[in-house]
Amino acid sequence: MTPLLALVSTGVGVFALCWLDRDKQHRISKALTIPLVWILIGSSRPVTEWVSFLPQGANYQDGSPIDRTVLTLLLLLGLIVLSRKGNQVKAILRANTPILIFFVYCFLSILWSDFPFVTFKRWIRGAADVVMVLIIMTEPEPDNAVKALLNRLLFLVIPASVLLIKFFPEYGRSYSIGGVQMWTGVCTDKNGLGAICMVFGSALLWRLLPTNRSQTSHSWCQWIAKVTVFAMVLYLVWVIDSKTALICFAIADVIIVLTWLTRLCLRPVIATMLVWGMIGFCYCILFLGVGGDWLSVLGRNSTLTGRTDIWATVLPLVTNPVLGAGYENFWMGDRFAAFARNLVIANQAHNGYLEVYLNLGWCGLILLSVIVLTGYRNIMRSLRSEPEKGRLKLAFFAVCMVYNFTEANFKMMSPVWIVFLWATMVIPKPRPAAAKPTAAWPNHPAISTIGASDVSQTQPAAPSLAN
Repeated sequence: MTPLLALVSTGVGVFALCWLDRDKQHRISKALTIPLVWILIGSSRPVTEWVSFLPQGANYQDGSPIDRTVLTLLLLLGLIVLSRKGNQVKAILRANTPILIFFVYCFLSILWSDFPFVTFKRWIRGAADVVMVLIIMTEPEPDNAVKALLNRLLFLVIPASVLLIKFFPEYGRSYSIGGVQMWTGVCTDKNGLGAICMVFGSALLWRLLPTNRSQTSHSWCQWIAKVTVFAMVLYLVWVIDSKTALICFAIADVIIVLTWLTRLCLRPVIATMLVWGMIGFCYCILFLGVGGDWLSVLGRNSTLTGRTDIWATVLPLVTNPVLGAGYENFWMGDRFAAFARNLVIANQAHNGYLEVYLNLGWCGLILLSVIVLTGYRNIMRSLRSEPEKGRLKLAFFAVCMVYNFTEANFKMMSPVWIVFLWATMVIPKPRPAAAKPTAAWPNHPAISTIGASDVSQTQPAAPSLAN
């Protein structure tokens, strides 16, 4: 098959998948297109890398003006949409104060950043992630909006990745520093492709399981669409050799299936033991040396493919452990040059918690811990009241916790971070309106009757004219 024929066939196939999986009962607003495009860019690669004739950015610090314009336009459109839902937005922000405080602190880090304008620009992108989540949560039917959004993203990025890998290798493949070929698909590296397979594949498995176990909630057309793409996800997550994504995908699938088969959603203690047990097990293997044979089984060594060398090199470069270097500001200037002198090429710490420490210090880690704890409490409440949605939220939570052990994804425009924000945020339930007291008007029938009775009992009778 020629590349052109493969491109046309994939386009027709994607359209057919979307048509087969369409939901005729629920209508989604056009505003959902804004977070769709935003997450699509964050899940793949910048606009300028897709179109080779567009001018690229001068360097890592400045970025591309074309990309900046596109993202700014999406943010402005998102703010316009939210401006029409002011009361809903205020209520959601009040109910999720830890996230609001975290981003306020990130903004204040401009004050001690070495590159304040760069920090400000990146903070805008980080805050835009919250804007996109708010658009989804303020939809008339937020649960159906999440399903539609995840389906559209899945049907776009997964078939496109297979297409690029097989027929357009100049886009879908790359080489590591050691010369090893990597499958990247729509992303810029294999870890990015693993992340989207992990996130969207888990969401697809969640959709494949019917709400009611005694009967299916999908038509045969929807089953064909979902099973076809899920087979692509399984193929990609196995062959791209991203062990972190493979493990996290397995963890998410176990959580989703077990909470669907059993009644763990009604027993938060057991669900907590399951989730935190898997998180703790992964932590012990990676950092405490417990069960070291597991690393060799997974094809990894004790250095976690050079990650421990990066951690040992980067920690001495921290000059402000309390406040950090500033939001998304560490990997620039003298620190990046010092890193390069050690013959290590990296632009992230390959550990999300360490990355937060480098940029925001211990204060940032504490605020992130508050988000994790309050977010988990919100997920437990959702699991009891809305088991279907709670299962997906719990899986996303566990995936984000484990994935950030070896990858830095508590960052702007990362699909792992965006789904984590959605999972930990809560939509407050509207308070029931208080019953208004009945006004005691004199001409009210009941009041008039009571008044007449009282008057007849307390006042003496008038003298009779016959006397």
